[in-house]
Amino acid sequence: MLWNIDLTLLDVGRVARDAYADAFRRATGHQLAALPQLAGRSDSEIFFESLYLNDVPTGRDEAADAELLARYFWELETALALRQDELARQGRLMPGARAAVTAAAALPGVVQTVLTGTIKPNAAAKLRAFGLDRLFDLEIGGYGSDAYPRGSLLLLVRGQARRKYGTRAGASPAGLAAGDTAVYVADTVRDIAAARLGDAASIAVGTGRETVAELRDAGADLVLPDLSDTAQVIAAIDRLTSVPAGR
Repeated sequence: MLWNIDLTLLDVGRVARDAYADAFRRATGHQLAALPQLAGRSDSEIFFESLYLNDVPTGRDEAADAELLARYFWELETALALRQDELARQGRLMPGARAAVTAAAALPGVVQTVLTGTIKPNAAAKLRAFGLDRLFDLEIGGYGSDAYPRGSLLLLVRGQARRKYGTRAGASPAGLAAGDTAVYVADTVRDIAAARLGDAASIAVGTGRETVAELRDAGADLVLPDLSDTAQVIAAIDRLTSVPAGR
C-alpha cells in the first residue's frame, strides 16, 4: 500500500507554503513572490519552477544546479522542523484518513509506505504531527528528493519492499514477483498516471484540487469523495490486491 500525503491524508498547506518561502529565500537570496501549482508536484519540481516564476537564474551547469537544489532541500527541512508544532495546530487530517490508514495497516500481508512529492524528513514530520508515522515503513518510501518520475519511483519503492520483506516466487512480464500487488491512494491525475506506469492499482480521492469527475476520467480504478467510509476503502484495497493490477 502506497499513500500520497498532502491533500490525501492531511492538509498542512499554509505551514508548508511558509516553509517554502523561508527556504527559497535562504537558498537563493531572493524572495518567493510567486509559487507554482503544488498538486502532484515534487519538491524539486516546485523549486525549479519557482526559480523560473521569480526570475531567479539557475546555476552555471548541472553540478551547480544540483548544489543549489541540495542547499534548498537542507533549508526546506530546517524550515519545516522549526514549524513542527504548527503542523497539527494549523493543519488538519482529511476526513477518514486516520481510520483508513489504521485499518489498512491491520490487513494481513499489507505493508504501508508513502509515495509523495515531499522530501523524506518533511514527509516524516507531517505524518508525525498527526501520529501517523508509526503506521508506515518510511524506509522504503518514495520522496520528492528522489530523481525519478513518480511512475518510475513507484517501481523503485516496490523493489525496495520486495528486498526487505520478500515475495512469493515467480515473476510477471513486468518483472514483478507473482502476487506482488500494489495500490496507490492519491488525489491527482498525475498520481493516477504514475500508478499506471508503476503497474499499480489506484484509488483516487476527491480531497485535492481536481474533481471526482476528472479523477474518474483519468482512469483511476476507484474514485471516492474522501476516505470517510473505512469499510469501502478496505474492501477496495482487498479487491485490488487480490489480482495483479491491470488484469
